[in-house]
Amino acid sequence: MSASVTRQAHAKANLFLRVLGREADGYHSLETLFCRLELADTLTAERSEGRGVTLTVDGLECGPVEQNLALRAAEAVLQLVRVPFAVRLSLQKRIPVGAGLGGGSADAAAALAAVNQLAEHSVPRAELFHLAARLGADVPFCFSEASLALAWGRGERLMLLPALPSAPVLLVTPAAPVRTAQAYGWLDEARSSAIRRGALALDGAALAGWSDVARMAGNDFESVVFGRLPPVRDAFEALARTGPLLCRMTGSGSTLLAVYRTERERDDARMALGKKHGVVTATVTSDR
Repeated sequence: MSASVTRQAHAKANLFLRVLGREADGYHSLETLFCRLELADTLTAERSEGRGVTLTVDGLECGPVEQNLALRAAEAVLQLVRVPFAVRLSLQKRIPVGAGLGGGSADAAAALAAVNQLAEHSVPRAELFHLAARLGADVPFCFSEASLALAWGRGERLMLLPALPSAPVLLVTPAAPVRTAQAYGWLDEARSSAIRRGALALDGAALAGWSDVARMAGNDFESVVFGRLPPVRDAFEALARTGPLLCRMTGSGSTLLAVYRTERERDDARMALGKKHGVVTATVTSDR
C-alpha cells in the first residue's frame, strides 16, 4: 500500500462549446469537444493516521482552501472507504484560476484517483465517475485521462475519441477572470428564449484532424464575455491576428487558446504578443 501518491492534473480546453439550454433545476445542457493539454498542476496525496483531509497550495493563488475541489474530492472518496484514514494534499498550481482551463476540475480528478489509490482502489471506477460528475461538469473528462472526448449533458456523458496529433498551443490569460456561474448568468440574460440548433451529423472523420476541428470550432460564451470584458475581446483579436489554425476562448473564459501548425509559428506569436494582453503560456495538446 502506497503511503504517498503524486499525480499530474492536466488542464483542458474546449475546442468547441455550445450551451444548448437551461434545465428546470438551473443547470445547463452542453455539447462540447474536450481536449487535454500538457500544462498541468501537480497533486501529492499522503496517507496518515487519523481522520480528515488537509490541503496546502503553492504557486498560483486559488481561493479559500475549504472551497477547493481537490479537498472536496478527497473527502468524497474517504466517505466511501470502509477503514477511513487521514490525507494530506499538497498542490502545486500552474493552471491559471478562473480561466476556463479546468484547473480546479483537474485537481479534483487527480484527488479522486490518488486517494482511491491510497485506499487500495477500494472504490470502483464507475462510482468515482459518479463522484466526478457531482463535483463539476469538467471533472469526468479530467478523470477519464482521455486526450479528446465529445461530451453532452452537463459534461458527464462522454465519448472518448482517438487523440489528435500533438499541436503547439498558446494560451493568453487576461487579467479579468470569469467565474463560471457569472458567465452562465450573462448568457441567460442575453437569450430571450431557448436556442434551437440545426441538424448535425458527426463521424470520426469530422474530428480526426485539426483543420476539420477548426471549421467546427466555436464558443457560445464568447459574445457575452467579450461584450462585458473588453480586455478579453482585445486579447482575442490580437491573438487571432497571429495567424493560428484555430483561435477560441476556452470554457467560460477568460483564457484564450490558439493552435498553431508549428512550434516556430507559436513562438513567433508569443514574441509578437508580449505581455500587453495578459499572461502568455506556451504548451502543447496531449496525444497520449
